[in-house]
Amino acid sequence: MKKKLISIVISVFITTVSFAQDTTDISKLLEAQLKAEDQNKTRYITATFKTTRLINGHSVENTAKGVLDLKIDHRFDPIGGSSGGAYNFFGLDHATMRLGFDYGLTNRLMIGIGRSAEGKIFDGFFKLKILRQATGKNAMPVTVSYVPTIAVISFRNAAIYSNFSRRLNFTNQLIIGRKFTEGLSLQTMPTIVHRNYPVDNGPQNVFAIGVGGRQKLSKRTSFNVEYYYQLPAYKVPGTYNSFSVGFDIETGSHVFQVHLTNSTGMTESSFIPQTIHSWGKGEFSLGFNISRVFTIGKKHNKTW
Repeated sequence: MKKKLISIVISVFITTVSFAQDTTDISKLLEAQLKAEDQNKTRYITATFKTTRLINGHSVENTAKGVLDLKIDHRFDPIGGSSGGAYNFFGLDHATMRLGFDYGLTNRLMIGIGRSAEGKIFDGFFKLKILRQATGKNAMPVTVSYVPTIAVISFRNAAIYSNFSRRLNFTNQLIIGRKFTEGLSLQTMPTIVHRNYPVDNGPQNVFAIGVGGRQKLSKRTSFNVEYYYQLPAYKVPGTYNSFSVGFDIETGSHVFQVHLTNSTGMTESSFIPQTIHSWGKGEFSLGFNISRVFTIGKKHNKTW
């Protein structure tokens, strides 16, 4: 009886071990199969940034197809320096703004128009996503976007702007971005600004290299940095490089951006070559951007 019991126990043990081994082998096979299937698919990276603007300039993000993005941007006067201080309520006495509309024609192509109070500038642009960061079959390490912009100065000054072509400024920009982790995204923005008639005795063509990024602090907030370096041979005399820091706060269909910046212009042909305030002198301003998206027609998934 004892020998029979021992034999039964041994048989059960061997069967259990064999079953466990089979289960392990099946799990490994399934894991290998899923990995192989994943390598045969292209998985695009999304939500590199929270909205289509980093701070003053563009991010690599686009509005989705059929989505209208209303932009309301404000820049107050400098907090400190000669034009700031308590008398001017630390810059809050005066402000300039830009009102804009961006629309996604496709998930890779968006267009936009806007009007800025400073310089009474009308601007228009399109943003084409040339490459998309992806993993898997068609892996791509970065996202690349191309953004050409035209700005028209409507300020009344017949002596300076004696013909329409003098009022035109053009910007061509590449944006190369990468989402390194769920929280960290970086991008660089090589930029050329062509000014048909510069009134500041600076060069017609201004070459700049922008860098920027964001670090997520929570699911709905992030810390952002943006800097545009004018190449010394093409820098406009008496100006400073644009530098800004701020936070993004997402609330449903709104993204609220609050920041400190030494630039009051909100188009590339303004804030890149025409920033006249210095952080070193306390001449930085409080500003904010509000993004509100509306779905036009059939509902599409958000891309950020």
